[in-house]
Amino acid sequence: MSTAEPNTYVSYEVWGRQFFEIAVTEDRILGGINVLAGQPIDFGPIGVGPGKIAQVTARGEIGQATSSPMPGPEVRYRVVLPVKLDFTVDLQVDTHRFAATLEVPLVLAAKAVDGLAVFIEVEPPRASEVGIDLNARGLRASILQRVAGVEGEVQRFVAKFVAREIEKPHIRKARTIDVAGALASAWAAIGPRSDDVQEVATDFADAAETELLEADGSQAP
Repeated sequence: MSTAEPNTYVSYEVWGRQFFEIAVTEDRILGGINVLAGQPIDFGPIGVGPGKIAQVTARGEIGQATSSPMPGPEVRYRVVLPVKLDFTVDLQVDTHRFAATLEVPLVLAAKAVDGLAVFIEVEPPRASEVGIDLNARGLRASILQRVAGVEGEVQRFVAKFVAREIEKPHIRKARTIDVAGALASAWAAIGPRSDDVQEVATDFADAAETELLEADGSQAP
């Protein structure tokens, strides 16, 4: 975006759009969701498959998200949150191990909030949209993968887990840009300090005294 000349005026609507495009950058979007990076995922045992006989236990963590801008009237980004899991399926007679890589898609939109703030709204993921690459270790585990419905159960759990995490207070705080507070801090930084005010007052008093003396001298006989 080119920098406008100081006296190039635009409407409030155009200015507001420019503000969002500059203030809500990809880095800030990712910063609001990457607070989840490194978050451990630990669930189970939960029953899966016919009769819920198979018990699934999983351990893993959330990775660093990636994003790409989306077209439209709002400032929006499509974010992909990676998740890696190692889990076991206990059939009571034997145990099988799996490794899974999941991609959780999220849509993040910048919303204007009354009181001069910006909130990054997140559409919660749907289980059906969660991509999963499941690697079973061994032939019997591969057969089990199709029979027990492990993929669907893992997708549902991860989708619910992420949806719950993004609504926690500290995550919501990370998704909030306090524009009013930032402006107040910026103004305090560039505004006159108390010692500057004192210096200006002193200079003004000296200048005023000089003017008076010169005026008195010009009127002297």
